Amino acid sequence: MNHVMGRHAVGRRGFLKRALASAGAAYAFPSVVPASALGRDGAVAPNSRIVMGVLGVGGRGLHDLKWLVNEEDVQVVAVCDVQRSRRELGKATVDEKYGSRDCATFRDFRELLEKGREIDAVLIAIGDRWHAVASVLCMQAGKDVYSEKPGTLTIAEGQALVKAESKTGRIFQTGAQRASESNFVFMGEALRQGRLGRVHTVRAHMGYLTKWPRVNAVLPAEPLPPSEELDWDLWLGQCPLRPYNAAFVRPWPAPGWYTQADFAGSIAAWGSHTILQCQLDLGLAETSAVAYEYTSDIEKEGMSVRFANGVKLVAQVGGWRGSCGVRYEGEEGWIACADGYERPEVSSPKLLEEFIPVIKAYRERTGRPNNHFRDFLQCVRSRKPALTPATVAHRTMTTNLAMDLCLDLKRNLTWDPVAEAFVNDDEANARRARTMRAPWHI
Repeated sequence: MNHVMGRHAVGRRGFLKRALASAGAAYAFPSVVPASALGRDGAVAPNSRIVMGVLGVGGRGLHDLKWLVNEEDVQVVAVCDVQRSRRELGKATVDEKYGSRDCATFRDFRELLEKGREIDAVLIAIGDRWHAVASVLCMQAGKDVYSEKPGTLTIAEGQALVKAESKTGRIFQTGAQRASESNFVFMGEALRQGRLGRVHTVRAHMGYLTKWPRVNAVLPAEPLPPSEELDWDLWLGQCPLRPYNAAFVRPWPAPGWYTQADFAGSIAAWGSHTILQCQLDLGLAETSAVAYEYTSDIEKEGMSVRFANGVKLVAQVGGWRGSCGVRYEGEEGWIACADGYERPEVSSPKLLEEFIPVIKAYRERTGRPNNHFRDFLQCVRSRKPALTPATVAHRTMTTNLAMDLCLDLKRNLTWDPVAEAFVNDDEANARRARTMRAPWHI
């Protein structure tokens, strides 16, 4: 089936063949008409493909890319990564799927944005330290953004993210995919319908890494690889300059970047899945917890926070048979779920009655699919806000990041979600932002 992409109707494998000459094959960019040009007010025409670029082709990025190229209404035209091996893997994945050699590759996403005027939207799956910075720059360049979680590394980044989404009118979705999955949707509907009675406590799985809070390892310098193989300065981005060591480049185990304070949060790294889910289902995704209780033994006791309506959230290590679990406890029962569950666990079988009708009714009421990426693509076309837009990413990450600060400072904290400031705590307020290494800023 052909799709109209301007004045010519061309097939899926044919419309990328017209390539612009550039300074080397790696930067030859397909000449295509952006699908948004065929719609109104930035919307994508319903019979055209969404032209996309992919930033980051590591583990999660490659997973997402393989999903994207199988979507009939998406055309991936460019991949970007600071590591040559990943760029080449991303290009090979795209070219093999489309039966061409046309996928452009970039080391610096700023060059992709400069050359890629045809691109409607981007997937951002680079390291956590990059998510907010890249999202803001991409929205400012006129691109809709699906960014993997966590959405931000600091509270100030979240504020910048919300501002950019509002000012540019772009679609933003933080990649909390469980928010669209049937089991978790059902749990949210159970709360909305009052099936548990008054909910007083929710529990969120906070991952498996045992060092809280995270610190920065000091490793000996190793010879820098050629910048074409790995651009170390660009890999670091906004973070403080440190000597190159190959151990930092992998995510884990320690001292991989996922374990380092400069590059990722502590609770924030995992709570971007589970705490977001709790707040979304509670109807509190546009605010943040107000009271944070310090604990010296977080693995044993968990960490408790409270919202203004009195609901307690406990972040804890165990309690589920799978990862990314949540549990909601009310006066009339409880419900829990994690990855790998066939259906949520419940205090009474009656709570699971009409599971399928409830999911169907949710889809009919909201118009949203049970697929987070499809929700994003649908919103790119309709311009309807995504399920987890910038405000949700920011406000739920604020809860996570305030928990991290509570651990770092070793004292209780009180947060004012209206003023977006800690109450009577100058030191905590000073740490709502981090200094960004030039030239990065948002």
